[in-house]
Amino acid sequence: MKSQNKSYFAHETAVIDEPCKIGKGTKIWHFSHIMKNCELGENCNIGQNVVVSPDVKLGRNVKVQNNVSIYTGVICEEDVFLGPSMVFTNIVNPRSAVVRRGEYVKTVVKKGASIGANATIVCGHDIGEFAFIGAGAVVTKEVPAYALVVGNPAKQVGWMSEYGHRLHFDDEGIAVCPESNEKYKLKNNKVSKIQ
Repeated sequence: MKSQNKSYFAHETAVIDEPCKIGKGTKIWHFSHIMKNCELGENCNIGQNVVVSPDVKLGRNVKVQNNVSIYTGVICEEDVFLGPSMVFTNIVNPRSAVVRRGEYVKTVVKKGASIGANATIVCGHDIGEFAFIGAGAVVTKEVPAYALVVGNPAKQVGWMSEYGHRLHFDDEGIAVCPESNEKYKLKNNKVSKIQ
């Protein structure tokens, strides 16, 4: 059933279950399914063939590329990017013959994080603010803010700026984003932006 709310766009092939909240300016494209009790923030873009399961919350300006399933238990804060065909899980030990509907494990993707194409996020492992998950990575543990992780299992190989550039720290632990000129500090294996 389609909502009569005209503050967002839904392609005629999209299925939107009621009730759900969809923010102003959000676009939902071909063959996507938004299930009941979802909350989608303003200006989200939901690509083709996307499933957003019941009770999922997406913040403002979340970009979901084609062929992504966002399962119950996942929360994406604002400005999150979910690459094509990336995967979330929500059960640690799935079995077809064992019903575990009440055992969904929560995963939070923090503000500004990007998850590359075909990456897999094993449930219960939060992704820090502005973290960058490389294409095809398999995340099996928490990812710190600004971390760059790649591989299977995913390993941290560096740090990223809020503009998505690799940070190179000097002897004093300072790095500058080449695009924004914003400065970052690395201290005690944590990165923070210098205000």
